Amino acid sequence: MPSRRQFIGRHLMIKGRFADLLLSGRKVTTIRLGHVIPRYEEVIVHGHGRPLCKARIKQVTYKKVGELTEADAVRDGFNSLSELLKALKDTYDDISPDSEVTIIELEVEKVFTELDQSDPYMGLNPVDVARLGLRYLRRELPQGDVRVLEEVTRTGSLREATLRLYGSLSLKHRRAVRRVLRRVLRMLVERGLLGGGSSGAPTTH
Repeated sequence: MPSRRQFIGRHLMIKGRFADLLLSGRKVTTIRLGHVIPRYEEVIVHGHGRPLCKARIKQVTYKKVGELTEADAVRDGFNSLSELLKALKDTYDDISPDSEVTIIELEVEKVFTELDQSDPYMGLNPVDVARLGLRYLRRELPQGDVRVLEEVTRTGSLREATLRLYGSLSLKHRRAVRRVLRRVLRMLVERGLLGGGSSGAPTTH
């Protein structure tokens, strides 16, 4: 019986030490049980309860558990195939040699503790700032700010979001959208979710 299809959106969760291995370069893949289909080429990787990095999905490979190799294990951050298989069994209860797994190869593009403090968006894409704001701050943001973030993520464009929100591309309205994004970015930094802490928080000017 074929595996049920699962999908990965803009966000990818990685547990504990595996997240650290990804950031150090020792881990370049993540292996998931089932037939997993990424919807996008770029994802934001989360671990330890915070966003860690932005990564590009380079390749997706489908195998049976019994087809996994020592090379697969090393690329996933393990010392041996037996160590990888044990980890898979510990994570998934109903796994067998015939179970399908998805190997997702990742290339880290931007580590969120190594951001450009001199840039208004710290070197991030404003759309990613909006996505992170909705994921981590939605409950504490004013509804008007949430609406701005939702439009930015929906359209993928500050220009289009401004037009949909205000029906105008006036300087006043474009600045209003940018102020929300920079305020949200500052909150993410102050909470230790991005960058090195509050001392590096960008201004809202």
